[in-house]
Amino acid sequence: MSMKQDVSTIRTSPEGTSEPSVALALGGGGARGLAHIHVIEAFDELGIRPVAIAGSSIGAIMGAGMAAGLSGAEIREHALATVGHRREVVNRLWQLRPASWSEAMSNGFRFGQFNIERVLKAFLPEAIPASFSELAIPLKIVVTDYYGQTEHVCETGDLRKALAASAALPAVFMPVKIHDRVMIDGGIYNPIPFDHLRGVAEIVVGVDVVGGPDGDGKTIPSRIDSLFGASQLMMQSIIAMKLKEGAPDILLRPDIGRYRVMDFLRAKEILAATSGLKDQFKRTLEARMRTDDAAS
Repeated sequence: MSMKQDVSTIRTSPEGTSEPSVALALGGGGARGLAHIHVIEAFDELGIRPVAIAGSSIGAIMGAGMAAGLSGAEIREHALATVGHRREVVNRLWQLRPASWSEAMSNGFRFGQFNIERVLKAFLPEAIPASFSELAIPLKIVVTDYYGQTEHVCETGDLRKALAASAALPAVFMPVKIHDRVMIDGGIYNPIPFDHLRGVAEIVVGVDVVGGPDGDGKTIPSRIDSLFGASQLMMQSIIAMKLKEGAPDILLRPDIGRYRVMDFLRAKEILAATSGLKDQFKRTLEARMRTDDAAS
């Protein structure tokens, strides 16, 4: 696990505040994004609330939970009881089955693809509201405009549709339409949307859970592994270019490379393997905040 701090530019707190403000960017990575829970728990334990959150894909979902007022412990409990529990996953997916062929066709059925809006409706915590306006913390959700070949940031309107679009992993989930535009996984265009938080807070924290192909360097990957691995390589190249333009003040990179994007049933294992992230982040954030306080 590694962390990167960019302390070349120390910004002072706004007048009248007791400590530097913090904004949080949570990245995409499928099941690997369960590691975001440790970061949310760290904020809870430090008694710090981000002034803004930005997220892509699984990061958008985790960010929505935090922005809705859920604690890290509550998000952890919900994840382990739903996506981390095989029987519960089967039961919830079974309830999503179309009652008839006509219903399947009317819902835009495509062989090999799931309707992500229906999946999220079955799995999201009830505490996550329908609209951005009901959130306690401002949230920016990044989605990818498929035909526009660019990113789109959702900040108002239908929250759950924005979450579905940001998590619409190609070849697994059907695209989602927003304002009559075809949208897919936000992580494809912006894996860690920390750039959308520049100037919003004194300290910007980014969490990278993209990972990379894991193995012995000799074994030929399966077709599915090579597909997702190529996607990881693409996203890491995007992250590298973004970091050259300007890194977040704290960049967290938990060691999650050995987990696949759809390894949600290994939720307990992923959380255990990345447990050290919480205390390491707490120490890093506290040190950075002391530095900013001293500078002001």
